[in-house]
Amino acid sequence: MSRPSSLADRRRPHDRRAAVLHPLASELAGALDRGEVEVLFQPQFASVGGQITGAEALVRWHHEVLGTVPGDELFLIAGRSELARGLTDHVLDTALAAAVRWPAPLRLSLNVTAADLAAPEFVAQIEAALARTGLDAGRLTLEITEQALVSDLDRIAAKLAALVAQGVQVALDDFGAGFGNFRYLKMLPLHYLKLDRSMVQDIADDRRDLEVLRGIVAMANALDLAVIAEGIETEGQRLAVEREGCAAWQGFLGARPMSAEALNSLL
Repeated sequence: MSRPSSLADRRRPHDRRAAVLHPLASELAGALDRGEVEVLFQPQFASVGGQITGAEALVRWHHEVLGTVPGDELFLIAGRSELARGLTDHVLDTALAAAVRWPAPLRLSLNVTAADLAAPEFVAQIEAALARTGLDAGRLTLEITEQALVSDLDRIAAKLAALVAQGVQVALDDFGAGFGNFRYLKMLPLHYLKLDRSMVQDIADDRRDLEVLRGIVAMANALDLAVIAEGIETEGQRLAVEREGCAAWQGFLGARPMSAEALNSLL
């Protein structure tokens, strides 16, 4: 007879992983010093012509026990310690220093967390990283998800506007994955809508999904926003986003995330 499961046994895999991640905050400082936190780059491609237009920076922690810890979990760990600022600076400096070597006008896209936006020094932090690395502000795009916009939208909009005034551009990331709050489109100084992969997964086969994409692109055009499709894995998806007017796309069809050296070779 098997023993009754305990509460710990019945926890979902995500809950069990979160319980493991919590004490890892104490390890993160050493991981940063040892170079275990890596910044990778996934190229973005123009829908028309197919040339590389830039790349999104993605951070990973190569942990000896857990394996690869993705960026969202990594920043969650940092948020439980005093290392959130240090981790953000590490990603900023590494990614911007790599992008300086790319031929202009290729752009670097960086994800911004809720903790980043809430920090009083957020604008100064971005400005300082641009100054340290020498990257032109006009080649930087900050990608912001709905989850990072849950509070104090007016203050966030003001911070972003201060950076936009210097040339930085802003993308609303994972569009379509959440509630799709149209207030964000009104309040934020946006340049791009970045479609969540769920919005393009079936566009080559499902007429309804294709019409939704068509409607989003039409709305974006009316607001002078460019649309970037994320998660493109098939030629049918790529042809659909090209035909419907998306400006650019990224996904495994074009390239998987790669090191800065590999991207330089590709360029």
